[in-house]
Amino acid sequence: MTGAQAAAVMAARKPGFAPRVGLVLGSGLGGLVEAFEDGTPIPYGELPGFPAPTVAGHGGTLWLGHLAGVPVACLQGRAHAYEGKGAGVMNGAVRGLEQAGCEILILTNAAGSLVPETGPGSLMLITDHINFTGLNPLAGEAGDGFVGMTEAYDPALRAQIRAAAEALGLTLAEGVYVWFTGPSFETPAEIRAARALGADLVGMSTVPEVIVARQCGLRVAALSMITNLAAGMGDRPITHAQTLEVAARAAEDMQQLLVGVLGGLAGEA
Repeated sequence: MTGAQAAAVMAARKPGFAPRVGLVLGSGLGGLVEAFEDGTPIPYGELPGFPAPTVAGHGGTLWLGHLAGVPVACLQGRAHAYEGKGAGVMNGAVRGLEQAGCEILILTNAAGSLVPETGPGSLMLITDHINFTGLNPLAGEAGDGFVGMTEAYDPALRAQIRAAAEALGLTLAEGVYVWFTGPSFETPAEIRAARALGADLVGMSTVPEVIVARQCGLRVAALSMITNLAAGMGDRPITHAQTLEVAARAAEDMQQLLVGVLGGLAGEA
């Protein structure tokens, strides 16, 4: 019931507002909320089922407002399975967005690249994922957990994102995301295994949210800012500080792309 309860709080805090798109901002992207028109902030602590992020670079506020003419519910930061609440830590938040009226969920994150040609500062569109954790956010949850994942990342949304990137003159790579639990970074051997399985980028989030969103019937798209080459592929040690540093530099391109994508969605309404 937490999804319905969270939606009720949203409705009470911003009467008459019905979000069409849910947006989850990953590391370094919290500044996008400054571009919102008529933005209304709600701390996660006031929303039943929403998490309290504990990782640097992740805020803990839901913003309701218009971006590029589209009514958006924007999560400024997320929580991760490694923070101690398990793979379902974002379930209540995703279901709250669906209960509030969202039809589309756009997820963003910071990730490591397994493709040497796609280095730090690049943007990548996620086309599919590999769950390397053995965890699933639907395990033990009520309802039908047998959710089809063949087209988890909506093909039409991916085409719209490609078109928006081209119109803006932004280079947009594409690839398969592999989810590791974290919080420790991967070993070079794990990265070699992931590459052999067909992965192109690696991270510690996003996949659980995609699974729950698909259970809710939401259309999903996901974008990554590449902050580093994965373990064993570069000379620089991988640190969270590096993630935040590079994410801050790539954030402008990502924000520009998100606004462009939302502008295209506004034209459909």
